[in-house]
Order: sequence, then C-alpha cells, then structure tokens
Amino acid sequence: MAKDLRGRRRALPAPPVRFAAVAAAAAGLLLTLAGCQGKGGSDRAEDGRATIVAPGRPGEKARHLTPEEAAKAKPDDSPNAADHTYVSHMIEHHRQALTMSALAPERAAADGVKRLAERITAAQRPEIGAMEKWLARHPATATPTPTAPAPAPAPAPATPGAPAAGHDHGAMPGMATERQLAELTAARGPDFDRLFLKLMTAHHEGAVKMAGEALAGGNNVAVEEMATEVVATQSAEIHRMRAMG
Repeated sequence: MAKDLRGRRRALPAPPVRFAAVAAAAAGLLLTLAGCQGKGGSDRAEDGRATIVAPGRPGEKARHLTPEEAAKAKPDDSPNAADHTYVSHMIEHHRQALTMSALAPERAAADGVKRLAERITAAQRPEIGAMEKWLARHPATATPTPTAPAPAPAPAPATPGAPAAGHDHGAMPGMATERQLAELTAARGPDFDRLFLKLMTAHHEGAVKMAGEALAGGNNVAVEEMATEVVATQSAEIHRMRAMG
C-alpha cells in the first residue's frame, strides 16, 4: 500500500504483463543453466577441464563430454563418390541454365519470363561459386587404372541434335541438346517464351532428380545442404513455370 498526496492509502497497480513474462523467462533461464551443470553443480570434468553438453535422445539424460570425446562422437561426413559426382555435374548443369537465361532479356516477350531468367541467374551463379570452392577443398581422389582394362565399346552412331562430344550430358537429366539451344537462340517473342519455359522446366526437373540422388547416396553435410537448397528453390520455380506456360 502507498499514500497519495492527501495521506490516504491506495493499492499499488498490479505489475504489467510484460514484467511478469520477463520474470518468468529469467526464472526459466536459471533453471536451464542449473540443469546444464554437471555432477555436484559443476560444468567441468574432474580434471578441471570444461565439458560439452550433448543432449540425449527423447527420455534420456544429457551427457557431459570432454572436447576429445565430442570430436570422436561427431559423425564422419567425408565426401564420397556420390558427393563429387553431384557437385561436378551440377556445376555444368547450372552453367547451361545461365546460358539459357542470358538469352531472355533480348528475346523474351513476357516480363514474367524475363524476371524468371533474372532470378535463375541470381540464384545459380553464387551456387556455382560455392560448388567450385567445395571442389577445391575436396579434390576427388584419382581412381587407379586397372591392370587389364576391358575393351571400350564401339561408339554409337551420331544422332542429329545430340550434345557435342566431350560433355557427359547423358549423365545429367534435363540438359538441353545443342539443337535445342540453337532453336532457343533463334526464337523471338512468344515463341521464345514457350520454348524457354519448356526447356527450363525440364532442366529444373533434372536438377531436382540429381539433387535427390545426392541426398540418397552422398555423405557430406555441405553437399546435403546444397542439394536440399536446389530441391527447394527449383521445385518452387517448376510450379511457377508450369503456371506461366
């Protein structure tokens, strides 16, 4: 109770809700900090070194690990063949998307197609840089040459419109052929828009398939994150292009 200017007593107002919430949060924080301490209220090992709290599975207690134990408990995410294949192929896959998108400003009729091409370029150019840096950090291990290599199969006859030799386009779904790129380059206006959306939709679907294969067979966390981003971004753009077409 407090007195007003006339000496009469009046009740103090209840604490505001925000103050009560802050107080509750502070109490919760204290409980959390107390729960993170080790045996005897200490967060250090018996030899005085700081420990790392490893949350347990649902229903299990957290564990206190030394830095050495935490390093051993970390899963091995060494890149495997699937990781290297995905990154090296996706770089070339993205580069073709940039080539196709670069045609849009002067050839497309619809503003929506032009804006789509700009978004594709803005997203995939930095992704190429990130994947090139990843390859530099994780160079692929050379495969030893077998002592008795099997004879190479006879080359298949050339198919009109097939991609040029030296490019492993057959291993990358969604890649446009040389003929399709030439047709896209020659198209103008609404014809360009229709062909661009058709080829880019197939291109994105191929990228999503490649990313799914990397997520299923890869082992590296960074590659998993890159593949997950490709699936999310390009799946959304596939829906947008289908609506535009």
